[in-house]
Amino acid sequence: MMGVRVMSAETKQNIPVTSTKDDKPSYMSSISDMENAIEKFFNRRFPSLWRWGDMPKMERLFEFENQRLPSLDVIDRDNEVLVRAEVPGIDKNDINITLTDNLLTIKGETRKEFKKEEGDYHRHEISSSSFARSVTVPQNVDGSKAVANLKNGVLEITLPKLESSKRHKIAVQ
Repeated sequence: MMGVRVMSAETKQNIPVTSTKDDKPSYMSSISDMENAIEKFFNRRFPSLWRWGDMPKMERLFEFENQRLPSLDVIDRDNEVLVRAEVPGIDKNDINITLTDNLLTIKGETRKEFKKEEGDYHRHEISSSSFARSVTVPQNVDGSKAVANLKNGVLEITLPKLESSKRHKIAVQ
């Protein structure tokens, strides 16, 4: 029969105790371990719900890797509404603009193909991306007279206002 040793109270007081402050619940460490294992396997860092730095900003919420939605400016002028969109690298033939009621939609698509052949070396890459962005404009614009121009990656859409909705200055009497 084995003997059981009982530690005296004096001996217990002399044992150094170390503690670590770990505010994380136990499931957090197992999730973090799993995330780290996945990242190592794919050799890539993925966004995490547990790391605040990984949370996307609202304007980037719907963006994907190497893709982004174009920034839009809507300027309400006296006689027209001007919409500007940043669409760098997109050809004017790859842009589709529609106005339905008061919803202006800009769609764009790019497709690039790269081929390189040297002896036994063959490289063929194809990439494509697309976007669609909609904005509400005042209902008092004349879509039939709208004009769109693309210059240096900036798309400008001018929507003239209907005569009845143009701003008129009213003199104070």
